[in-house]
Amino acid sequence: MEAPVTEQYVVDLHEVDEGQLALVGGKGAHLGALTRIEGVRVPGGFCVTTDAFRRILAEAPAVDGLLDELSRVDPDDRDAIRALSAEIRRTVEGTAVPDGLAAAITGAAARLGERAACAVRSSATAEDLPTASFAGQQDTYLNVVGPAEVLRHVSRCWASLFTERAVTYRRRNGIDHRAVDMAVVVQRMVVPHASGVLFTADPVTGNREVATVDAGLGLGEALVSGLVNPDVFTVRHGEVVGRAVAAKRSAVRALPDGGTHEVPVDPLLQEQPALTDEQAVELVRLGRRIEAHFGRPQDVEWCLADDGFRIVQSRPITTLFPVPEIGDRENHVYVSVGHGQMMTDPMRPLGLSMWRLTAMVPMHEAGGRLFVDVTRRLASPVSRAGLLDVLGKGDPLVRDALETVLDRDGFVPSLPDAGPGGPPAGSPPTPIDTDPAIVAGLIERSRASVAALEHDIRTRTGPALFDFLLEAFEEHKRVLADPLSMQAIMAGMEATWWLNDTLQEWLGEKNAADTLTLSAPGNITSRMGLALLDVADAIRPYPEVVAYLQGVQDVQEVRGVQDVHGEGAADAEEQDFLDGLVGLAGGERARDAVEDYLDRYGMRCVGEIDITRPRWRERPATLVPVILDHVRNFEPGAAERRFEQGRRKAQEKERDVLSRLRALPDGERKAEETKRMIDRVRTFIGYREYPKYGIISRYAVYKRALLAEADRLVRAGVLPEREDVFYLTFQEFHDAVRSNRVDGRLVRQRKEAFRSYHALTPPRVLTSDGEALTGAYRRDDAPAGALIGVPVSAGTVEGRARVVLDLADAELEAGDILVTTFTDPSWSPLFVGIAGLVTEVGGLMTHGAVIAREYGLPAVVGVDRATRLIRDGQRIRVHGTEGYVEVLP
Repeated sequence: MEAPVTEQYVVDLHEVDEGQLALVGGKGAHLGALTRIEGVRVPGGFCVTTDAFRRILAEAPAVDGLLDELSRVDPDDRDAIRALSAEIRRTVEGTAVPDGLAAAITGAAARLGERAACAVRSSATAEDLPTASFAGQQDTYLNVVGPAEVLRHVSRCWASLFTERAVTYRRRNGIDHRAVDMAVVVQRMVVPHASGVLFTADPVTGNREVATVDAGLGLGEALVSGLVNPDVFTVRHGEVVGRAVAAKRSAVRALPDGGTHEVPVDPLLQEQPALTDEQAVELVRLGRRIEAHFGRPQDVEWCLADDGFRIVQSRPITTLFPVPEIGDRENHVYVSVGHGQMMTDPMRPLGLSMWRLTAMVPMHEAGGRLFVDVTRRLASPVSRAGLLDVLGKGDPLVRDALETVLDRDGFVPSLPDAGPGGPPAGSPPTPIDTDPAIVAGLIERSRASVAALEHDIRTRTGPALFDFLLEAFEEHKRVLADPLSMQAIMAGMEATWWLNDTLQEWLGEKNAADTLTLSAPGNITSRMGLALLDVADAIRPYPEVVAYLQGVQDVQEVRGVQDVHGEGAADAEEQDFLDGLVGLAGGERARDAVEDYLDRYGMRCVGEIDITRPRWRERPATLVPVILDHVRNFEPGAAERRFEQGRRKAQEKERDVLSRLRALPDGERKAEETKRMIDRVRTFIGYREYPKYGIISRYAVYKRALLAEADRLVRAGVLPEREDVFYLTFQEFHDAVRSNRVDGRLVRQRKEAFRSYHALTPPRVLTSDGEALTGAYRRDDAPAGALIGVPVSAGTVEGRARVVLDLADAELEAGDILVTTFTDPSWSPLFVGIAGLVTEVGGLMTHGAVIAREYGLPAVVGVDRATRLIRDGQRIRVHGTEGYVEVLP
């Protein structure tokens, strides 16, 4: 027996608002909201609700089994996805619409007029959302005439939820197919003179003060399909500041009996703009109202008829990088923290708040990343010069981006000097004794501080733990700000710069310090990389252990549990894989070697500045692929040989440089001065890596205590799983422990936002207008077609590029060149097995550069879009002295 018809099958657009997304989908909810904005005109119509869609699926039980099949298909099996999605669409379109439902739809269409032309448009519940627009994923049909045709096209819209592109989009965004329902919007057609798209923020630069209008003649289908090029108007502060008029050879018009067709444009109109400047400004004014209503920049579809503009759709622009929320209307300039810390991935709320609480300078969050406001330092000449010099040495692209902002009159205010801006360029290095005891003393102080933290935190639980941690964070910052520590770090860096600049001037040799710093003593990060070679030595003699580890790696690849982003708990088999070594020939020795390594370095991991990332101690199987690479690619004793070879090369380079200097005019003085700088750089450059090791050691202690509190919340039924606390800030976590309450909806929203942040590319520099700047290299000394970057480790090497985005996926052979987005200290175990390095992020003194020099690897960093422009397996040539990469035929 047929279910009774309810009015919820059809809802008039004027009855809809944003709160009814589950009933009418994203497009329907936005259109309903638009009808309520003063001055915004929306074509009349109705929504066929998600209740109707679910009714149709109930009439087609075969769909359920097909969705089960689809969920099991490999995401990369395009043929299977295409075949299954086509079968689902055929099933949905072939399902008869029950009489009551059909009558509700045709009746609503008849009320628009028996021969009214309509637009029939899909409106999925996961569409036009702040985190995923789904633009173009489902179908729209224009100029549908008559109630019977409207009903037929509603069925086609239901089926379009399962187009191959929509299915693939959901898979990529981690959205369950069953979690999405389809509504359909039916509106009276507007027969426009012109139509197009308005972006209330510049979609390329992200600037929120600039709007762009794309306009064409006739229906917007011609623009969307790429049939014609649009006129483009750029509007800023109520004025057209840019205009590009396209030639209009054709347009799409509505046919009298339904459908559309392409027609030629009158030659007299082909070179005329589709809008006047006044109309473009008026449209942007409407767009600003819409943007204000929804609270974020919008992508607005519009039509211009004889009596004015009609708005036919508005959705959030999801590709814009968010702007830090400051709360004032002043101009601000922000520099990315992630680019300096070699971790540009998004961080979860707990990770963001912990880094901010333990950092030396105030930071602001946007898009799951952290930024420092440098506006005041840019505002005065003295501090500006020091800031640009320091940031430029670290990453020339940051300096270029900041100079681009400074070139804009009036954006950065002129203020009194904010204070010392650092030593002027070319000034002599900071005085400090070249004494290894200074470094030894600093390291011992850091170890003692971590040991005291471990001792004192043991008895702290509940709210008292959080009070204790707030005190511990002050000690954390005190250790970071130790003046002697800062002086030692700068001594090594300044000596490096002095050697490179001065020896190029005196001897004409570029990057001489790269060889002089090979195997510098005391570098905790390079030692960590070499130590894993020793682990491989302990494992290599035992085939049974090697085979077991290969099996562990295979399991990780199949199950996908080695997720560096830490989604979900680690698999029990992964956690316990070390126990499986016991009983194998050589297994106990192998286990002891890995455990010893984890005791020293188990607090590290990829993206380690985010405390929520799983540490190697938590997921030791992460190291298995690198260990197996070392077993295959190296002979016993490789670690000691590598270090000794580097030390000898550095000694030979020192003798060579000093000998050549003595042959110059005033040679003895130059050689003596250079010798002092060589001693200084070898004494202090290794210490550059230790403070980060100390920070991460402290983070491991904090995390163990915080996870114990999370486990208590799980046992008390407050949280379903311990990792949910990662989506709370430190203060919210504290409140949850005090109250035994957590807002589950907030956690779900934060998880969804975090997933969406992965699709955003963080800029090096961001302004309060929303403009994202990446900077550019102003160089002409590289061959045509070469990829430009920063030269950080001298030498030239040619080899196979291995594009690796996840350390756990790395399978490298001797002679390979690692190409990746960024490398933090956790990547150093890979460095011992490669021939060269290319990264998208980095500078002369970032971790990857320092370790590349220590290992003698030619390296170029800061190569924009390297992982997309270089394909895995291509042969490339890395020019580490000159700073560019050639992709070879």
